[in-house]
Amino acid sequence: MDPSTWQRPGLRAALLYAFAAGLLGTVVSAVSRLELTRRAVPDAALPDGPVIVVANHTSFADGILLALVGRRLGRSLRLMATGGVFRSGLVGPVVRRLGFIPVLRGTGSAAGSLDAAATALSAGEAVGLFPEGRITRDADHWPERSKTGAVRLAIRTGAPVVPVALVGAQQVAGRTGIVGRLLRNTVLRPRVAVAVGAPIDVRRLAGVADGQMPDDATVRRVADEVMAVLVSQVAELRGEAAPHPLGVPEEALSGEPVWDKTLSDKRLSA
Repeated sequence: MDPSTWQRPGLRAALLYAFAAGLLGTVVSAVSRLELTRRAVPDAALPDGPVIVVANHTSFADGILLALVGRRLGRSLRLMATGGVFRSGLVGPVVRRLGFIPVLRGTGSAAGSLDAAATALSAGEAVGLFPEGRITRDADHWPERSKTGAVRLAIRTGAPVVPVALVGAQQVAGRTGIVGRLLRNTVLRPRVAVAVGAPIDVRRLAGVADGQMPDDATVRRVADEVMAVLVSQVAELRGEAAPHPLGVPEEALSGEPVWDKTLSDKRLSA
């Protein structure tokens, strides 16, 4: 699938999204407790019109969890997902129909992912993505420093950015032993705490108007400012100070995450 050929899903896709969200919501409820503990957005709903929803990334379950959060907040997110998801014979056709956007890293079509996301936003859609670009490799599951794609997309389109913090998702599905973990979770359901932040006007932060793109240094600064908001939400949910307020830099990564580490109730409290 060429990312630049994104088309807005129709009525059948909307019905499919509602069905899939209901089905997956039932499954997720059986293996976890998804709790929106703080909603700073007006009327506890995402803004109408184009909006970019960004979240931290700790688990293979994050895409499903973020989509369910979007539904609870009144929007069907068009998630940006890795190309491997679209190559799956079972999942690929479904996510295409739902209007998800492939991210083809390391290929000549990688830039087309942002083009497709911009097309979706111009159609008034809500686009969801993980600005870290991968599951965090920090051993304590703190967010890594973000890439700049989300901010570039926001500056290009004028869409506000809504940060969503997810804490506890790594207990739903880790990198190994997924089936065993899910079976255990049916008995001891882990809590996934969610904090939804207020919309961020990225163009205002960058000091640019419609049609203007700032220099790379400004884009990097604004990406760090947006990520700082998301990291602070994660820290609030965990009940502890973030070791790297702008996200964990590459040189500070200490190795692979400890997937079986359980966060205490205190750290999960809002």
